[in-house]
Amino acid sequence: MAVRIEKAGPVWTVVHARSEARNAMDPDSAAALHAAMLAFEHDPSAHVAVLWGEGGAFCAGWDLKYAATLTDRARFQNEIAEGLAFPTGANPAPRGPLGPTRLELSKPVIAAVEGPAVAGGMELALWADIRILGQSAYFGVYCRRWGIPLLDGGTVRLPRLVGLGRAQEIILTGRKVPAEEALRIGLCEKIVADGQTRTAAQSMAEEIARFPQAAVRADRRSAYENHGLSVRDALRREWANGLEAHAREGAAGAGRFAAGKGRHGDFTDIA
Repeated sequence: MAVRIEKAGPVWTVVHARSEARNAMDPDSAAALHAAMLAFEHDPSAHVAVLWGEGGAFCAGWDLKYAATLTDRARFQNEIAEGLAFPTGANPAPRGPLGPTRLELSKPVIAAVEGPAVAGGMELALWADIRILGQSAYFGVYCRRWGIPLLDGGTVRLPRLVGLGRAQEIILTGRKVPAEEALRIGLCEKIVADGQTRTAAQSMAEEIARFPQAAVRADRRSAYENHGLSVRDALRREWANGLEAHAREGAAGAGRFAAGKGRHGDFTDIA
């Protein structure tokens, strides 16, 4: 199986296991990864997902050996252009070429990045909420060399993370972005020793999963929805999202604090 799910309570680790191709994505593995993330979204017992590539590579992008078979325009039109095209109106989008990159989940995903996360693999990492990189991991729009554009949200998400000018430089040159630079410019949130990204991501996921989840998801949703809004409209959206979460969890949580839990910033005894 190219994709498998390993569950530890509310934390799901979604493993892309196509190491013979440095976890490059073909249509079957993209569909399997998309299905795995939908299963995570719809399971009420699942709170946080970790996305990890087995074998020392996060994802080398779209499988160019498969892409090379699409020289026939009619086949490309049928398999890619039409099959993955956005529908009209409010109908949900099909999966992206790399799988879940068009999904808008309600729950957090942490990318555990070892080795290359390049071309579409970089876009897949950008889709996650948080990126933890190994010391030798790197990003790059390596598809620049072959005339393949970004189709999985790279031109959308990269400028939002690092700013338009820096994003344009990375996109247009296609150069390698090593882990230390990624941390410095806001393209990742943490660096750990090589081989430790999965453990670090699962540990962070466990911390997030132990909190009351309605507030976690409301704040996450607000951070995304408020991007680009005026301050007033953003504050209004935050208020609406927060009210629902407070009604579900906030009063009970305040009651636990009043009873003596979590004093002086203690995060260990909150249940």
